[in-house]
Amino acid sequence: MTIKDITSGRILLSLLAAATLAFALSAQAQDYPGKLVRVVVPYPPGSLTDTLARLVAEKLQGKWGHPVIVENRAGAAGNVGAEVVSRAVPDGYTLLFSPPAPFVTNKLLYAKLAYDPEAFVPVSVIAIAPVVLMVHPKVAAESVQQLIAYARANPDRLNYASSGVGGTPHLTAELFKSMGGIRIVHVPYQGTAPALTALLGGQVDMLFDAVGAGLPSIRAGKLRVLAVGSEKRTPLLPDIPAMSELLPGFTSMVWVAMAAPPKTPAAIANRISAAIAEAVKQPEVAKRMLDLSFEAIGSTPAEMALLVRQETERWGNVVRMTGARAD
Repeated sequence: MTIKDITSGRILLSLLAAATLAFALSAQAQDYPGKLVRVVVPYPPGSLTDTLARLVAEKLQGKWGHPVIVENRAGAAGNVGAEVVSRAVPDGYTLLFSPPAPFVTNKLLYAKLAYDPEAFVPVSVIAIAPVVLMVHPKVAAESVQQLIAYARANPDRLNYASSGVGGTPHLTAELFKSMGGIRIVHVPYQGTAPALTALLGGQVDMLFDAVGAGLPSIRAGKLRVLAVGSEKRTPLLPDIPAMSELLPGFTSMVWVAMAAPPKTPAAIANRISAAIAEAVKQPEVAKRMLDLSFEAIGSTPAEMALLVRQETERWGNVVRMTGARAD
């Protein structure tokens, strides 16, 4: 037997093994789910992501008649949990429920990851919340136009808080600076809570963050909202203009999505996606999400894939412009 024969035999065995696995997974898709489903949340218990995941998991469990448990694997901006799911068997019984970081921004900010973000199989964009521009009442601007005019006349006079380099508040503010043609100073904090506290205390002038973070203070008149980052106005703040009305093309939002391990069959992803869409369209689920400042979506896998591509392009441009790095 020659080396060529041995090599050919190994290739044939590999192809047969791959075909056998594909056939087995395809057959499983017909009966999915048939046992416990594990939903990995790469953030701590009690976080907003965790709350949303448990809301969806409860509805999926009721529909499927099998346990759907949430497992928190926090750490490294979502990278720990993402790595766990990336190594799971691609049979739909281990899923990732996460904000954009493991899908979009981490691959832009980290020089090396222990998983391939682009290999995840998209399942569904579950819910979306707009980012809003909040300013302290001391800021003499009642609109975005006035804010930009002041910043242009006074370069580096204004500052903005963020939850840290590379986070949504930081990247959104840098996008605003670029599109508005202004210079404002970045003041990073260790997380959203201290950044919001600094804004409320007047130590900083402005903050971009998900609408839910500052909504109680906004409604109490302690903060002023100048614009929302969604393409259209949000029902949470119907009188506040969308930033895109003033800066066409500006978009910034926070979203949570479900993805499956690499090589998960499309049939399984589609089945899970359909179940999620049915769950989030239930009136009580949509209302609960709105109470948490999120709009229920329940997208298809193709729609999620498109959003990931769009977000990667948008924030990739900002990361390259700023040189932001997370390690």
